[in-house]
Amino acid sequence: MDFDSHSSVVTQAALALMNDVSPGHRRGRPFSAPEDLPEAVAQAIASVNPKWNELPDAAEAAKLVGWAVRLHAAITALDAGDVDGACVEVNRVMREAGALPTLSRHDGEPWHLHFHAVDAPWAESWASSMATGLAIVLGNASVERLGICNAPACDRAYLDVSRNGTRRFCCTACQNRVKAAAFRARQSG
Repeated sequence: MDFDSHSSVVTQAALALMNDVSPGHRRGRPFSAPEDLPEAVAQAIASVNPKWNELPDAAEAAKLVGWAVRLHAAITALDAGDVDGACVEVNRVMREAGALPTLSRHDGEPWHLHFHAVDAPWAESWASSMATGLAIVLGNASVERLGICNAPACDRAYLDVSRNGTRRFCCTACQNRVKAAAFRARQSG
């Protein structure tokens, strides 16, 4: 499910950032926010957009991380069945970040939709783009493809873009953990 290339990139960047900075559990272990926020932000964004290689300053990174943690909480609410709560929080982030649809052309790319003003500060431009990308998913009939990993001791978010829509884990490692545990249970029982 690819909405359009820019929307998909910012949505995947939002998920990568949320999963890399939100405290909780990851792959069966407790997870704390990284100490080097600018590096964590840069790595998360570059993981889905290899062209991007800027390192934000600490204040801008911290501001974006705060919004990312709130977006993760919205997906957690959605996964628990609170669609209204998820939408309200994503709307708040879009408002606070100054989301403003703008057609843009840069870096040799064709015209495409950005979700922030041309002169928006760095953190606001990323937060408004990420929140709007998630809003596109939340307002779509395929909203059930957005969720929290079903593996025990993992609360990382995922967006199922597969053809059959059966993804329920944030990564292959979590899926393998669950399958291995089920196999061991069948063998011992």
